[in-house]
Amino acid sequence: MASRTKTKRSPRTGSSAASALEADGLLQDAELVALKRVLAWQLEKSMKSQGVSKQALAKRMATSRSQLDRLLDPDAATVQLDTVARAAKALGKRLEVRLVG
Repeated sequence: MASRTKTKRSPRTGSSAASALEADGLLQDAELVALKRVLAWQLEKSMKSQGVSKQALAKRMATSRSQLDRLLDPDAATVQLDTVARAAKALGKRLEVRLVG
């Protein structure tokens, strides 16, 4: 007869990733990283669909190519809203920001 040992269950078993991150106080950071990645992806997608190069977009934004590279880098954690707004405008788009509860 095989012996049965009790294993200690994780308090997170069955919980969602969001609740686990929230319990650890990391949910807001994870959401910000995800938001930055989505912004970078949307900008790249708009550039590609319009045939706009990085160099051309940087020129339209009156910024450096290195600043644009930081904006388009999905792993660069911080980004200025005015920079995103300038990129959006240069691509014929507008930035929309909302607070949700």
